[in-house]
Amino acid sequence: MSIFGSDALKGKTIAIVATDGFEQSELEQPKKYLENEGATTHVISLKSGSIKGWDQKDWGDKVDVDKVIGDVKVAEYDALVLPGGQMNPDVLRTEPEVVSFIGEFVRSGKPVAAICHGPWTLIEADVVRGKQLTSWPSLQTDVKNAGGQWIDETVVVDGNIITSRNPQDIPNFNAKIKEALVGK
Repeated sequence: MSIFGSDALKGKTIAIVATDGFEQSELEQPKKYLENEGATTHVISLKSGSIKGWDQKDWGDKVDVDKVIGDVKVAEYDALVLPGGQMNPDVLRTEPEVVSFIGEFVRSGKPVAAICHGPWTLIEADVVRGKQLTSWPSLQTDVKNAGGQWIDETVVVDGNIITSRNPQDIPNFNAKIKEALVGK
């Protein structure tokens, strides 16, 4: 536990799937929040080492990768976080192992939280049909074409899927992830 958090998520392990070009704040802020609430987080990527963030208009900082996608199983995690940024989810949605992991995670009933462009990976995993969600505004048509209903709200929860629009929504996004893991 941190002096800024609690032990509410103690014993929970959260997967954060990302690659180069993730939006810096959309990975780092939820990661820090979840850890301050007692959770263990694992940054999972396509390669070992580190991945580089995108900080609004230019390259950001590197984040260490804890595990490679081929080495993880849904059963090892209590929730999944999918940061946005344009490049990150666009690359991830072309990787069959990532798409399969995300689809299996959603079907497991465990919380899956995607922000900004992150829902692109949910679309690719074919798990938005009949669901309400939000995202960066440019994904509206993609969501609709995949059978989902796009809503312009800071955070939308439909079943086990939690979505948000942008970095300004992160506090509400974080709160809904915690709520999904421990209840109201």
